Amino acid sequence: MSKEIGITVKKTDNLSEWYTQLVTKAELADYAPMKGFMVLRPYGYSLWEKIRGYLDGKLKETNHSNAYFPLLIPESFLKKEADHFKGFTPQVFWVTHAGDTELAERLAVRPTSETIIYDAYSRWVRSWRDLPVLINVWNSVLRAEITATRPFIRTSEFLWQEGHTVHETKEDADHEVMMILEFYRQLSEEQLAIPVLMGYKSEREKFVGALYTTTLEAMMPDGKAVQMGTSHNLGQNFSKPFEIKYLGKDEGVHYAWTTSWGVSWRLISAMIMLHGDDKGLIIPPRIAPIQVVIVPILYKKTSEDAISSKAKSVSEQLKKSGCASHVDSRGQYTPGWKFNEWELKGVPLRIEIGPRDLEKHQVTLVRRDNAQKMTVADDNNLVTQVLNVLESIQANLITKAKAALSRSISNATEYGEFKRTLEERGGFIRAGWCGDSECEDAIKAESGATIRTIPFQAEETFEKCVRCSRPSGKTVYFAKSY
Repeated sequence: MSKEIGITVKKTDNLSEWYTQLVTKAELADYAPMKGFMVLRPYGYSLWEKIRGYLDGKLKETNHSNAYFPLLIPESFLKKEADHFKGFTPQVFWVTHAGDTELAERLAVRPTSETIIYDAYSRWVRSWRDLPVLINVWNSVLRAEITATRPFIRTSEFLWQEGHTVHETKEDADHEVMMILEFYRQLSEEQLAIPVLMGYKSEREKFVGALYTTTLEAMMPDGKAVQMGTSHNLGQNFSKPFEIKYLGKDEGVHYAWTTSWGVSWRLISAMIMLHGDDKGLIIPPRIAPIQVVIVPILYKKTSEDAISSKAKSVSEQLKKSGCASHVDSRGQYTPGWKFNEWELKGVPLRIEIGPRDLEKHQVTLVRRDNAQKMTVADDNNLVTQVLNVLESIQANLITKAKAALSRSISNATEYGEFKRTLEERGGFIRAGWCGDSECEDAIKAESGATIRTIPFQAEETFEKCVRCSRPSGKTVYFAKSY
């Protein structure tokens, strides 16, 4: 580690620098030698594994299966869906040679997998008996983001999952879209403690080639939104060019309906920004790779063995209860140094065991979220008390985050007010919109804000569009975003 182990800037003074220092000093990630890429370090990868494990379980409970498809995609496949091709071409990395031999057709390095997967589906789907096809893929994709790399937020390669399903009817596809979005909401709010707004994307902001896109949007401390996940009904826009057809129960031939959906490691960036403080990360217990770190305080040689034994015993009890615990038995560092390191890494709860604790048959608990310190008896109720504290930390984080989300939402009825709010405080701006894409484009060009979501549930409608003052048909949420 460097001499300056801790964070040297305040989160409220310079969020960007705070974030960069935290990602590198907490050993989540490092910069790669190629511009636009990053190295995911073991601690950062363990966070991704927790996210993946939770979501993978949800998907398997609902009969989704994992598969893998090629990294390289023929250019002709991308061209089969014109809007899709047009939307992704500027971001594509191309392979043009195999060794010294020029390829007859360029190969795209996977920017997303719809086309390569749907080519396979066209061979696999023959009858209504083959449906639904429910496949998920855990992989990485590459998109040319080489001008402004920010770990987990914007990189040329990123880890994600992408689901691709095939259905008989639009209604079946609609159900899939909303079920997956609900899984994403549960992951975001109940695991990562990040509250979200749910709704539809506008026609301009939807996934290229989709019939419609649903989204989850979270708000960060600097007033910018982060898209936490999207789920798309692709209609028959891919099944027709890729000839995904099936023989129906009516003996007729029909084009199938497809969906796609995904979340990426951007979830980690949102967790960092929303919960972290000037000491470092604060990881919600349900998603933490290490939920409890036990630090033996060894300064009386006569009690060293007993304290170390007690620390191991407590850790084993916690592990048996399903709690991820770790004993920091490193002798080359002082307890204070360890406290600072584990606070930097955001472990939700620290247990300290020293000579006095040993004498009094107790342990000391220190919460990461609010620094509250408490002593609890080292008895049969210890594990229950630790688990209760972890749940209290989880609840506190989502409560604080929901309050912050609520404070971030402003209403605007006049365009001047809209632009001032964006400039002075950011956040979500709830406003009326006429529904015209040209007006939406103008707002983006003039303010930098986009329509982040159109709520599922009808909200009180503003009388006029915030920009053009024509009658407002929809209430939407605008924001600047990452």
